[in-house]
Amino acid sequence: MSRSSTSRSAEGRRRPPTIHDVAREAGVSRGTVSRVLNGGHYVSPAAQDAVNAAIRKTGYVVNRHARSLITGKSDSVAFLLTEPQERFFEDPNFNVLLRGCTQALADRDIPLLLMIAGTADERRRNLRYIEAGHVDGVLLVSSHSGDPVVTQLRRAGVPLVACGKPLGQTSKVSYVAADDRDGAREMVRYLYASGRRRIATVTGPADTPGGVERLAGYRETLAECGLPADEALIVPGDYSRASGEAAAGLLLERAPDVDAVFVASDLMAQGVLDTLARAGRRVPEDVAVGGFDDSPAAVSSRPPLTTIRQPWDRISAEMVRVLLARIGGEEAAAVILPTELVRRESA
Repeated sequence: MSRSSTSRSAEGRRRPPTIHDVAREAGVSRGTVSRVLNGGHYVSPAAQDAVNAAIRKTGYVVNRHARSLITGKSDSVAFLLTEPQERFFEDPNFNVLLRGCTQALADRDIPLLLMIAGTADERRRNLRYIEAGHVDGVLLVSSHSGDPVVTQLRRAGVPLVACGKPLGQTSKVSYVAADDRDGAREMVRYLYASGRRRIATVTGPADTPGGVERLAGYRETLAECGLPADEALIVPGDYSRASGEAAAGLLLERAPDVDAVFVASDLMAQGVLDTLARAGRRVPEDVAVGGFDDSPAAVSSRPPLTTIRQPWDRISAEMVRVLLARIGGEEAAAVILPTELVRRESA
């Protein structure tokens, strides 16, 4: 009778199955099991099938710590968010991206560690942990220009992939991004085609790739449509709902005749809708509102938001793919994915 996960120690306690139990169950050597666990090189298909069946039967689980001592790798990846903790819980985009990255890595049996570095102390602690080799690479989310994280990780030789173009470092850092500029252009063209002529915008932060690219797309399309540039119609936000509310209030003061607002995130657009409702402006009859992201906030808004869809599933899958390639020694790469206009009731 083969021994399996029901094996017990001399004291009668149930002990976890070992690589020896797997080898015995499969009828192969311990070395063959080890080769299967490390990629299946130089192992026949029959032996690999036998080992995998034995792993399932015994319930054997790889000791990642022991493996890391041999390979020098942790077999884990960090999801590093350089925003305050409250933003992680407020902004649905971060959760969607985290879920997608977690699933893409789970398909490869790689754990994901969530790290939030919204303050200098948090950044220092997390970077110390990362640079000590506790993760093999970093999925970096929401990096601002001037943020030292990218520079420090590159200096330490840590493989990383940024979500969005890292401003000022695009030739040196791998990144995956939606086409922010083209998405903004498509939204403004749509608002113009629907008869709107006083089209305002609430921008993202000027030190983020989304803030820069979406504003550029807005400006370019106004010029393309022959509409005069009016700085009174441009108000900055920080991607939070509260900043959308405040920005809409300022817009109504500056330009009471505004008839459309392109908002650089769905969450800010919810705030814009709140302010317009309090001011007695009907959406879309008086003011059309377009967002960006197609996050859960777009569907839950009243009215539901016309918005630009970012392909979050593809973004997360590509971030994982590019990071694993970097960990494997490949050169830095950039992936830019197309966006899509989603029409709903707000415009």
